[in-house]
Amino acid sequence: MSTIDLKTKYQKEIRPALKKEFGVKNIYAVPSIKKVVINVGIGKMLNTAAQSKNVDEFLKQIKQDVSLITGQWPKESKAKKSVSSFKIREGDVVGLTVTLRGQKMYDFLGRLINIALPRIRDFRGIPVTNLDEHGNLNIGIPEASIFPEVTNSVLKHPFGLEVSVIINDKNKERVVKMLKSLGFPIK
Repeated sequence: MSTIDLKTKYQKEIRPALKKEFGVKNIYAVPSIKKVVINVGIGKMLNTAAQSKNVDEFLKQIKQDVSLITGQWPKESKAKKSVSSFKIREGDVVGLTVTLRGQKMYDFLGRLINIALPRIRDFRGIPVTNLDEHGNLNIGIPEASIFPEVTNSVLKHPFGLEVSVIINDKNKERVVKMLKSLGFPIK
């Protein structure tokens, strides 16, 4: 039995079925995923690393772990202004961001849906409340060790990440139908 990737499944099966179900004439009026944005906040972890004087090595290791998960090197997000109560100075790296489009996006989503989400302890599905008013799905993952690419032996510094699935439709019912047909476990 051959495995079919998520992009082909969406274009050949799901999209035409949704077009027929929603009664739209143009195939581009059917909801589709534009991009996936993965964010990792590392400001608090960097403060801990700064005390042990190995910030550069720590940042390099976190970037490497994020690139293993996403298949793409992350971009640094820097602090825009200093906040003394958080021990952050202007220009300090406070997060990492990866934006996925095209085939890499569908590959990541396939791994997220089929491998990573079922590995979360006591996972009962993604609540519908994770959809915002623009029809985008936001998933918070408390620990990156659920991804098979980074095992506990490779992952030296545990971190959480946020996955935002940006969708080009604002109608919640249509978006939920599309996400469920892609395999997202939405309650």
